[in-house]
Amino acid sequence: MGQKNDTIKPESLDEVIVTGQLNPQSVSKSVVEVKVISRSDIDRQAGNTLADVLNTTLNLNITPNTATGKSGVSLFGLDSQYFKVLIDNIPIINEEGVGNNTDLSLINLDDIERIEIVEGAMGVQYGANAVSGIINIITKKSSRNDWDITAYVQEETVGDEYEWFDKGRHIQSLKVGHNFSENFYANATYTRNDFGGFYDNKQGENYALNDGLRGHEWLPKLQQNTKVVFAYEKEKFNIFYRFDYLNERIEKYNETVSLNENPSTGTTNPSALDELYTNNRFYHHLNSTGTFFERVGYNISVSYQEQTKDLERYTYRIKTRQKENIEEGEYQQRSAFFSRGTFSNSINSEKANLQIGYEITNEKGSGSSLAIVLNPDSDEVTQKLNNYDFFAASEIQVTERFSLRPGFRASFSNLFNTQYTGSLSALQQLSNDWELRAILGSANRTPNYNELYTYFVDVNHDVQGNPDLKPENGVSAFFHIKKKSTLANNTIRLKNKLSFNYLGLNDRIELIVVNQSPLSFQYNNIDRFTALGVFSENEVFYKNFKAQLGGSVQGVSKVLDSQTQSNDDFLFNVQLNSNLAYSLPDWNTTFSVFFKHIGTQQQFVEKTNAEGEQEFVQGETAAYSWMDATIHKSFFDGAFTTTLGCRNLFDVTEVNTTAFEGGTHNGPPTQVPLGYGRSYFLKLTYNLTL
Repeated sequence: MGQKNDTIKPESLDEVIVTGQLNPQSVSKSVVEVKVISRSDIDRQAGNTLADVLNTTLNLNITPNTATGKSGVSLFGLDSQYFKVLIDNIPIINEEGVGNNTDLSLINLDDIERIEIVEGAMGVQYGANAVSGIINIITKKSSRNDWDITAYVQEETVGDEYEWFDKGRHIQSLKVGHNFSENFYANATYTRNDFGGFYDNKQGENYALNDGLRGHEWLPKLQQNTKVVFAYEKEKFNIFYRFDYLNERIEKYNETVSLNENPSTGTTNPSALDELYTNNRFYHHLNSTGTFFERVGYNISVSYQEQTKDLERYTYRIKTRQKENIEEGEYQQRSAFFSRGTFSNSINSEKANLQIGYEITNEKGSGSSLAIVLNPDSDEVTQKLNNYDFFAASEIQVTERFSLRPGFRASFSNLFNTQYTGSLSALQQLSNDWELRAILGSANRTPNYNELYTYFVDVNHDVQGNPDLKPENGVSAFFHIKKKSTLANNTIRLKNKLSFNYLGLNDRIELIVVNQSPLSFQYNNIDRFTALGVFSENEVFYKNFKAQLGGSVQGVSKVLDSQTQSNDDFLFNVQLNSNLAYSLPDWNTTFSVFFKHIGTQQQFVEKTNAEGEQEFVQGETAAYSWMDATIHKSFFDGAFTTTLGCRNLFDVTEVNTTAFEGGTHNGPPTQVPLGYGRSYFLKLTYNLTL
């Protein structure tokens, strides 16, 4: 039937990884430092989307947007534009680009084997926009069993809000995998994730008073995700095809209600202007790996992806619950053809390995007249960004314990000048299980669609993109000291790591004032950014107890070259995290706690003083802590499992801030939304293996 999975194992101490590697190899032999989130970690946390499992990861901050329903990621003070998300080494398309600016809530984890994270610039291996780091999601493409069938349901409150259909979070999933022969495997997964929104003090869709209480604090959305994988493996030849279709519906109910009073009858016919956003994402990925000439290994992927966002605007008659004056159209569209190929072991030497590779990205995007991106000469703007990259990396075993990896990439584009990136990494293995790693790398970030082509001009606004923008250039340096050890006759296993990091960025793009009267804004390359820090991550395994403990201190300096009063002081932030698990094998039960503390975050912002002059002052975002707790138990030899838990034990919803400037037409926010309060969930899973 099933299998037991409630025993704590030190699996991450020497797991085989693929991210940033010339060939798959163990964590201990990797020149690049790679973090691993295992399948068991995902299951213990009952994580359904990527946003669920990264919330307590050190240095990574999840940034939800209640107005759009999206969740991004911030790393080392840089937002999701600088962070790349991949599935099986393929960047994921979204409505704003390919790989970066990814909405983490759109990535379902039901068929995921593990998650690999690399911090720092990875421009040589993964191209543009991999400035602060990358996440590579590794999917499941094989099974030891003839049949694998997994079905689960998960019910979750949203804060203290829950109803069987309308409120809370309701998830259902079915996955079927089958080995048709010794060489051919396939699986299919369907997941439905219904988030009823977070009301807080709002009153929902059918509230008919004009007092600002209509709608939701967090927008309701329904996601449906279908995935199919076909994999064939024989001797030195492997091939797989993966298809992924996502449909998401986000409902936005306007808080402003028009009462439409009839003086003659004294009655009202309240209405509101509402919106429905629909995302559709298609993902195709064909990959083949193998060898030729007996030793040369190849890994070639071809992918076509498309994501569209449609907008339906309408007048909603609240009393009769009818739609009128419906206006429909395509809001945004992105499509991309991507191909990546690497060829390794082309040098016949035990001391060196040379990998050469290519990447092709043909990206096309458009915005319509219903979107904020407008052009006076056309209802729709369609633009293309084509990149043709060539890269090479070599791993040189200088001595038995010392290895080097230099790398280089050239990127040719139809919009920008040729970009060059380089990297140099070193691994020194010392006696007594000491490891030293030094990683120096560079990466660039290409301007996104809105920065290049936005045209939003009316009587109240003048915000324009800049087709003459150039890519931002980033460089990072990391130094890691790692020690593995055992104590008490090998009953205690330890892994300790101390890391130092530097990240610098030039020509950063900012939206700045280019004309005071009339007030107008434009994107320009004017910013310099520097981050310095130190962090430590530690693991302890003792019998059935596992603990991961970490802490970091990061300082950020930001300078606007156009502002003579810009302050280049470093502002520091402290983070702490822990991941604790205790297993009772006789009960097939694991108790887990996930914790993260983010200290006060500071940022210089431009403000107007009492004399009406612009000056830079230090703003702050208040500190907060996040904690999740779960109980994971299996029954009947693993055939059934239950996960009972609580997210956001400290009941965080938002924190106060003075660290933001106002927008082009709005004042600065005084609070940052982070969560929807303390929530409880129950997940019931059925596993059948034959």
